[in-house]
Amino acid sequence: MGQVEAITQREIAADPEDVFDALADYSGTRPQLLPEHFSEYEVREGGDGKGTLVHWKLQATSKRVRDCLLEVDEPTDGQLVEKDRNSSMVTTWVVTPAGERRAKVVVTTTWQGAGGIGGFFERTFAPKGLGRIYDTLLANLAAHVEK
Repeated sequence: MGQVEAITQREIAADPEDVFDALADYSGTRPQLLPEHFSEYEVREGGDGKGTLVHWKLQATSKRVRDCLLEVDEPTDGQLVEKDRNSSMVTTWVVTPAGERRAKVVVTTTWQGAGGIGGFFERTFAPKGLGRIYDTLLANLAAHVEK
């Protein structure tokens, strides 16, 4: 077993605070940003940043669906951490300034992958697939906050 990591980033033409607030708004904005790979979205506790408990199913491929129950934390300014209670998956969102009225968003997802040949394929292909999913989400985020 080895750790698998997927990283996606995007610069967005909006104030970093506005970008972060949109990402942290699990009860309002976040569900509007999700691509079709997410289903059964439900905020179970909180709804705004730290203390939120949110559920969704993530369909990474036609055969691979992950049932996620995520606890949200904000360990530092501009950072959201989503820890899945159902697996080792952790997704970290970092929003930093990138110039005047510009934000850089980096989303990093890590988890303990399978061993053997299955693990090889997981480490090889899963980061690319997850990267495409989060790239779509970041494009939706940009369209939302760049208005």
